[in-house]
Amino acid sequence: MATPSKPDRPISPHLSHYRWGPHMLVSILHRATGDGLAVVGALLFTCWLAALGGGKESYDWFVSWFSGGYWSILGYVLGVGLTWSLFQHMMSGIRHFFLDAGANFELKANKTGSILTIVGSVLLTILFWGVLLKDVILGVAK
Repeated sequence: MATPSKPDRPISPHLSHYRWGPHMLVSILHRATGDGLAVVGALLFTCWLAALGGGKESYDWFVSWFSGGYWSILGYVLGVGLTWSLFQHMMSGIRHFFLDAGANFELKANKTGSILTIVGSVLLTILFWGVLLKDVILGVAK
């Protein structure tokens, strides 16, 4: 192996050379939530369609995963996770829209926008599920 002629030359940047920041986290989350929505969302949608086509018994079994019974906790975890993924991906997409328009390239503004995407997605998820389950939370009988 040849020795470099200039040993003082900087090495190629690697992950260990970068400081983690909110902008890096939001970028990774954008990709992960997009993939999660595509894979998990498509799988659940396909299962829903199959249950719908399978008749009343299969559809009732599928709905029981999300509305009651033994597995309803898994249904809520999937539902909240997909909802948060949707809002996180949406908020990050809005952030990228402003970046593509040429705004928010200053470090402080970029960091603030990144933090706002995370905070906004969590707040929207809480608000969405609060409205969806308000009767359950308040104990109102149907």
